[in-house]
Amino acid sequence: MAVSVRDVALAASVSVGTVSNVLNRPDKVAPATVERVLAAIQDLGFVRNDAARQLRAGRSRSIGLVVLDVRNPFFTDIARGAEDRASEDGMNVLLGNSDEKLARETSYLDSFEEQRVHGLVVSPLDEDLTRFARLAERGTPVVLVDRESPEESLSSVAVDDVEGGALAVEHLLSIGRRRIAFVGGPQGIRQVADRLEGARKAIAQVPDASLEVVATTSLSVLEGRRAGEALRERAAADRPDAVFAANDLLATGVLQALVMMGGLAVPDDVALIGYDDIDFAQAAVVPLSSIRQPAVLMGYTAVDLLMRETSDAASGAAPERQHVVFRPELVVRESTGGGS
Repeated sequence: MAVSVRDVALAASVSVGTVSNVLNRPDKVAPATVERVLAAIQDLGFVRNDAARQLRAGRSRSIGLVVLDVRNPFFTDIARGAEDRASEDGMNVLLGNSDEKLARETSYLDSFEEQRVHGLVVSPLDEDLTRFARLAERGTPVVLVDRESPEESLSSVAVDDVEGGALAVEHLLSIGRRRIAFVGGPQGIRQVADRLEGARKAIAQVPDASLEVVATTSLSVLEGRRAGEALRERAAADRPDAVFAANDLLATGVLQALVMMGGLAVPDDVALIGYDDIDFAQAAVVPLSSIRQPAVLMGYTAVDLLMRETSDAASGAAPERQHVVFRPELVVRESTGGGS
């Protein structure tokens, strides 16, 4: 049977209120009494019901973080940055993986709202942001991460993915490639659509260049491998001379299909560039060129905006919404002919 605050009070010969003060406001209790209560807690093995205390206060000391794919190191780095900032205010981060499925995303949002989390940081799956605005209206502040928000009621932290897509294809064009394939999907994911838009803008500047879209059902290594296998089976004249993958996981799968399974040379036969610049990109069998995003900083900034909003609300001030957009960076490695 669980030990209660009343059991501790009886063992220490103090009131329940005194035990509560020792747990929450020890400076208001005489040092000798604090020692006696702490000794009773130790002897009885008392564990405080922090969840109940937080719910009585109206909000928990936890922040909900929902990402598209926890297997992707890019989102792991976002979580790391979010946790770093949350810990500065004594908060915990609860991680939810939507796995690029709308039903799972919705389930996490409902669950976190029911738990009265302090706020939510979400990398949303689709274009409909109204449900996040409704969450904010009901009292659960939301900050979008890895997505720029058109909603005035939602702060956001993102990278300019249109510029990133253009950077990737401009680099491929600069090394003489003209038949470029964009591997990525689903295009309902805003980040994928923006990277493709940037790629098309870059292609439009070079009359003799072409861009082919090779759609994938997810942003995974397996889908990249499938796309790479399909490209590998083509005759050399029909095969693209460069691939821009919508993220590094896809690029890794393409690389496996072309080099490890297909005997093609990267970059001699096919140049390859990814997106995110995850740690594995540099350690790949052929180090991957990529478009770098400051993932840790993005997670940190998203929680920082969230904490500012909740601080404003607590003081009675109107929350200040902010939209932070970072610039992407081209990182050139061996997969497009650069150095390591």
